[in-house]
Formats: sequence, structure tokens, C-alpha cells
Amino acid sequence: MSRLRIYSDADPGVVLFESTDSAEIATKLAAIQVDFEQWSANKPVAAGDTPEAVMDAYRADIDRLVQSRGFKSIDVVSIAPDHPDRDAMRAKFLDEHAHKEDEVRFFVDGSGQFVLHVDDKVYEVVCCKGDLISVPDGVTHWFDMGPAPRFVAIRFFTAPDGWVGHFTGTDIARRFPRYDTPLELS
Repeated sequence: MSRLRIYSDADPGVVLFESTDSAEIATKLAAIQVDFEQWSANKPVAAGDTPEAVMDAYRADIDRLVQSRGFKSIDVVSIAPDHPDRDAMRAKFLDEHAHKEDEVRFFVDGSGQFVLHVDDKVYEVVCCKGDLISVPDGVTHWFDMGPAPRFVAIRFFTAPDGWVGHFTGTDIARRFPRYDTPLELS
């Protein structure tokens, strides 16, 4: 199940707000210009399906998003717990960074944790199957797929290098909880 926790950026030990209600999550994130939606497949789809089959199952939502946001490319990424490069892949975006375009991810299966640092708050968002998150360009954040990652996600891009992380050099991400124990997936 999806979850949002909000902390003061000065105190990772105190949760200021917590919810697993999708509508509450969407409302809290909208206040910081982050989109959070839930999509349903128009036919069964699961890990191991071809990228074409995955995208076909969500075609109406994908087309709507591409039309409204002008994305130039879409792909499907799949990571399993036995992936030989999982540790390096996890480490790649564990430190606070931003991108030059919106980071838009839809979770077809599995889960991952986006952590957003906006003003003096930290928003920890666990995204699960059916969740779409859109982090605006320039918003500092980090992503944790956990030590045994398992997810299939559709990624949306407007520029070939828009996904490149521009790291802040701060240690804030190391002070907040990691995604070590994924929530029960819904």
C-alpha cells in the first residue's frame, strides 16, 4: 500500500504526518506541486510481461499524459531482487539530487520510495503497484529501491538527458530512513 510520511528536515525521528489514504496523499503532494495518481490496467499485466504488453495495458492513461505533458519517449524498467547490479543501481540515486525535467514514474508492479525535500520538510512517498508520481524539475529528492528491489515501472521523458541527476552534495538523505523493508504490496 502507498504511504506518505512528512518530517521536518531537521528531525528525521519525528513524523509530522502519515497516511496510507491515496486521496490524502494526493492532496498533500499537490500542495508542493507533485502529482500523485492511481491507474488501473485495462487488462491483466505483471512482472515479466513485455514492455509493449505493459504499455498497452495502460494505453489510455499513457496517451493522456503524453498529450498533456509533451513527453517524447517512454520506456519500461524492471528490477528484480536477484539483479546482479542491484547494489550499484540502488546507490545511484540515494543522495539528494534534482533533474532538469519532471521525473515521472508509474509503478506497474512492486514498490519504491521517493523522498522529496521541499522547503523545510521531507516527504517520504512509498509508491506501489498502480501509483504514478510526478516530481517537478528542480525539486530535490532521492529514490530508494531497497536492498532487494522488485518493481516494474513506466518512465516518461521529454529530453534524452533530462533524467541525469544533479547532486546537491548534502548528507540529508543519509539522515532519513532507508527503504529497507518494503510495505506489503497492494
